[in-house]
Amino acid sequence: MPDADKPSPARSSSAIREVLGSAVAALGGSERSGQVAMAEAVGSAFAEHEHLLVQAGTGTGKSLAYLVPALVHDKRVVVATATLALQHQLVERDLPRLVEAVDAADHGHAVDTSYAVLKGRSNYACLHRIREGVPDDQGVLVDVPQGSMAEKVLELREWAEQEAKDKGAGERDGAPRHTDREWRQVSVSHRDCLGASKCPFGQECFAEVAREKAHRSHLIVTNHSLLAIDAIEGVPMIPEYDAVVIDEAHELTARVTQAATDELTASDVERAARRSVRHVEGNEAEDLADAGEALRDAMAEARPGRIERLSADLSDALVLVRDAARACLSAYPKGADSKAGDGEVDPGLTQAKGTVQDLFAVAERMAAGSAADVLWLTEGGTGERSRIPPRLCVAPLEVWGPMRDKLLSDKTVVMTSATLMLGGDFSSVASNVGLKPTERVGGPGPAPDLPDEALPWTGLDVGSPFDYGQQAILYVARHLPPPGRDGLVKSQLDEIVDLVDAAEGRTLGLFSSRRAAEAAAEEVRRRLPHLTTLAQGEEQLPELAKQFVSDPHTCLFGTLSLWQGIDVPGETCQLVLIDRIPFPRPDDPLMSARQKAADSAGGNGFMQVAATHAALLLAQGAGRLIRTTTDRGVVAVLDPRLATARYGSFLKASLPPMWTTTDPALVRKALARLAAG
Repeated sequence: MPDADKPSPARSSSAIREVLGSAVAALGGSERSGQVAMAEAVGSAFAEHEHLLVQAGTGTGKSLAYLVPALVHDKRVVVATATLALQHQLVERDLPRLVEAVDAADHGHAVDTSYAVLKGRSNYACLHRIREGVPDDQGVLVDVPQGSMAEKVLELREWAEQEAKDKGAGERDGAPRHTDREWRQVSVSHRDCLGASKCPFGQECFAEVAREKAHRSHLIVTNHSLLAIDAIEGVPMIPEYDAVVIDEAHELTARVTQAATDELTASDVERAARRSVRHVEGNEAEDLADAGEALRDAMAEARPGRIERLSADLSDALVLVRDAARACLSAYPKGADSKAGDGEVDPGLTQAKGTVQDLFAVAERMAAGSAADVLWLTEGGTGERSRIPPRLCVAPLEVWGPMRDKLLSDKTVVMTSATLMLGGDFSSVASNVGLKPTERVGGPGPAPDLPDEALPWTGLDVGSPFDYGQQAILYVARHLPPPGRDGLVKSQLDEIVDLVDAAEGRTLGLFSSRRAAEAAAEEVRRRLPHLTTLAQGEEQLPELAKQFVSDPHTCLFGTLSLWQGIDVPGETCQLVLIDRIPFPRPDDPLMSARQKAADSAGGNGFMQVAATHAALLLAQGAGRLIRTTTDRGVVAVLDPRLATARYGSFLKASLPPMWTTTDPALVRKALARLAAG
């Protein structure tokens, strides 16, 4: 659609090249063809209002490749990340250096370099909670924290007051070390917030100051969850914007699903009832407590796992909770009665009522039994975990529909990651986020004739600066038995020990379960005592990573967070061990429901759901090995199905193009040569 005020794509491309060139030069870098190609494609997508998927390998410099066109774009752009680590990198390192370089250069045209970071309200300290106290189970504000965490909470309060005095951000990332439970004593969710107009500390509220800065900024950095709540749930969290760049886009579907997932326990109901007692004059709070007890009984009788059809008892209990919560809400005082004695808003009442409102919404959703939702019951904890109660959970069966209707139809969206092409193609990821493979444009052949309601998109792979064929070996242990349900067997443990011994440590072990990681660590410690072997859970992950990096004769074994959340370039990591193809668990209620729905729709549920999930994780895990142009090493997959199963070619096509072998002796020799330097 022509727009007289919109800069031409050619002018935008010229400006992007100019700004990118000066930024790279100022930062002491050199031009990278993949980075330039990506930056121009992002700028073109913004100018043409066309969606873009960009696969950019590690080392491409993709952050600059989207930040530069975002700054050059004439309207506000949002950048959304999946992890706090990347958000921190953008705000603390990449953006300040880029802005300094851009501001120092003479481009002959203005570039708005203002930016802000925006997080969910619970990521900021709450001055009202710090100064007025925290509600107890009855909703009464208690000023002095009790028990073993009191000292840490007082430390967090002092830190927050100093942040307020210094006009600091009051963000959790900058706070003294703490646990989730301790942080909850100095923060509130958006549900518990009184609102700036009603809070006596609204003018200096950290969250409100961050929102005001975002309203004044050209570029806003946020996370996938906040983006989903704003765009898909319809809760206004982000100032109006024209385009969004979604980094770590391979995580988007999972994060949007997470943001749209609700949970309910009997304790939640009983807590809401206790908080309501002070504010409701009739029996409505007691009725809500009784409903909580009925829910507890119904959950105790239900079997854990997916609930395809509500039992009569569970259905009745959910309806009872829903109706009791609605009656309790109606019984709360209105208007002037909701004020405290001095004419101010009663925060205890506001927060207690918000708790009941949430309870009503979740119970209503679960009781509805919509085909668009998946409902399941978790097992309660046993032994040391006995304090974890069983939970009812509900999540959307799919998120591509809401994403298409409420985000992609309204905004220009650029999605990027090192892992977007699964099976060698963008189709799987595109379909999962709401883009149809038939709507792809810009490829070989004539442009498709698309209907008006179509959402055209382009896919671009800008490659990698790494020569995977020379730098990495993919070893598939074809001679081993297929993995079973009983954990690692002797032949697999022998293989792990032989490979680790050849590498003299230097091993990152990625396992499908905590039990497998611990069994492997125990075996390596027993048979190779001269090496240091670390297992996830023994210490905090940052501390384990620090130990791993400090001594090359070290192994680090762990589960899911290591598959994606660790960056260890250099000789520290020359062997990445993967015990089995990371398919979702067969009893995963949401994944199994999505697989069944795909089959019912005439598709191949295994390939569309399970194999796609496995390909994504496998690619992320293999990506831990080569992080710089000088890295060398082996990715060893101990699951022979990668070489023997029909779906193996799809999974291998999702991996970097490494040199491949099934010869264990050859791999051990290669590792020994690397270890010898």
